[in-house]
Amino acid sequence: MTIYAQFAAHIDAILDRLESEGTIPAGIDRRNVAVEPPRDASHGDLATNAAMVLAKPAGMNPRELSMKIAPLLARTGGVAGTDVAGPGFINIRLDPDAWRDELRAIADAGDAYGRSDMGAGKTVNVEYVSANPTGPMHMGHCRGAVVGDALANLLEYAGHKVIREYYVNDAGGQVDFLARSAHLRYREALGEDIGEIPEGLYPGDYLVPVGQALAEKLGDAHADAPEEEWLALFRAEAVAAMMDLIRADLALLGIHHDVFASEADVVAAGKPEAAEAELRGRDLIYDGVLEAPKGKAPPEDWEPVELPLFRSTKFGDDQDRPIRKSNGAWTYFGNDLAYHFQKAETADMLIDIWGADHAGTVKRIKAAVAALTEGKTEFDVKLVQMVRLLRDGEPVKMSKRSGSFVTLAEVVQEVGKDVVRFTMLTRKADAQMDFDFAKVVEASKDNPVFYVQYAHARIRSVHRKAAAEGIEPGGADLSLLDGEELALVRLAAQFPRIVEAAAKAHEPHRIAFYLNDLAAEFHALWNRGNDVPEKRLLLPDNAPLTKARLALADAIGQIIRNGLAIMGVEAVEEME
Repeated sequence: MTIYAQFAAHIDAILDRLESEGTIPAGIDRRNVAVEPPRDASHGDLATNAAMVLAKPAGMNPRELSMKIAPLLARTGGVAGTDVAGPGFINIRLDPDAWRDELRAIADAGDAYGRSDMGAGKTVNVEYVSANPTGPMHMGHCRGAVVGDALANLLEYAGHKVIREYYVNDAGGQVDFLARSAHLRYREALGEDIGEIPEGLYPGDYLVPVGQALAEKLGDAHADAPEEEWLALFRAEAVAAMMDLIRADLALLGIHHDVFASEADVVAAGKPEAAEAELRGRDLIYDGVLEAPKGKAPPEDWEPVELPLFRSTKFGDDQDRPIRKSNGAWTYFGNDLAYHFQKAETADMLIDIWGADHAGTVKRIKAAVAALTEGKTEFDVKLVQMVRLLRDGEPVKMSKRSGSFVTLAEVVQEVGKDVVRFTMLTRKADAQMDFDFAKVVEASKDNPVFYVQYAHARIRSVHRKAAAEGIEPGGADLSLLDGEELALVRLAAQFPRIVEAAAKAHEPHRIAFYLNDLAAEFHALWNRGNDVPEKRLLLPDNAPLTKARLALADAIGQIIRNGLAIMGVEAVEEME
């Protein structure tokens, strides 16, 4: 049990005692009681808001309640003292041995340090990427792919069962354009001069091998045939080829989905009809007429048409939404509603990672999930801003292979998977991001990718040097660690609570931020030895102190590895 969990348990036991004594009433909700670092480190090692949270339901003044809790906390093992601050916060000062014990806990837990049972095994479906199957992955998809994959890792680390899902949008008009583009390349492979790619079709060279494969497989049977004879076949073949390409691109980032759900299959399985029947049965779909477009005169060809409308406004949306078009075909929303209904059958929580350009559809899908699951399935949407590609501050030119964009494969090939993944998590997902090819590989403390990896490499380096001096790890006397060194343990001990907070907020970038802070403090400790030689981690003439400092370095290295694993990044042994 980590130190924050220990003190949460101590406070819970104290509250049980106060309840049994009648000081506070039984059954008060304690879920918002927290143990955290004080805002000012000079105030102590830990702080709790227990009195602030519980005073009102207990019918007490917060400071009065804190004065009941603090003396009992002061008698807890490992506590050097407590004091009540402001309106009722309780600051806790720990005996230094408490931090030495936490150092041992990190070593004992190893890869499991920071893992949590917070998720209680609940199933979370994380849908991410879900790019149209019309070409290779490009950098517009990259950030959402990394955020989604890191979030899936984080939720697993925090005790959830996770389903990683990709929704294949293979039922819309864009796949017909793909099929026509593939047919054009098929004719080209048969020897026809196709000239310039017509506007509206996909011009990228990535369709050339698709056309060649189709020519080898089908011969010239469809070269001059009317479109209605080959469109469905070429659509299926082209989508399959594009999905193979997309899977390969994602694998370059270390991303592998558990489920690839087809929109066409959702429709073919009658899921939209099932969702409509479910909602009509509860009077949440009705036949009505959409209002004319607001804020401007309706188009000349606009006319009121009766459509099946979902009562989206009942769940916080701006207007009710049609699930079918006037010709009876399903709207995009109708299909999406059915798809989320399908996902909710196997998960307790749904999380969608979308591009920021989908912001306008969030309310309607949230309304649909709330209606279809009767509020039983939690649902969250994380919007991800686009990434601007630069090279030394200048915009990067487009890719010839793709026809209109820079492919993910090209970027990974140039800077590496780990640099791409880490960089995508260095800002909150809904914040704008620049990806400068020069800066992301820069050996500088201003580059968090380098800074965190360098900290781990330094730790591995000092171990190799210690071994060369005949000093092996193990049997360390941790009482030899001084106050500055134990201050680093205080920061290291925050990792489990950072994991839980990031998992609750669905924000994996918090792990990257924390690792950067931890690396900065480790580098500061390392640099202390440059100024004062006896402060170095490796002292060949003082094996006992070296072993103690190696134990500290090992703990920091372990947490860096654990955090990087959540991010899907490998910890390096040495810097090239």
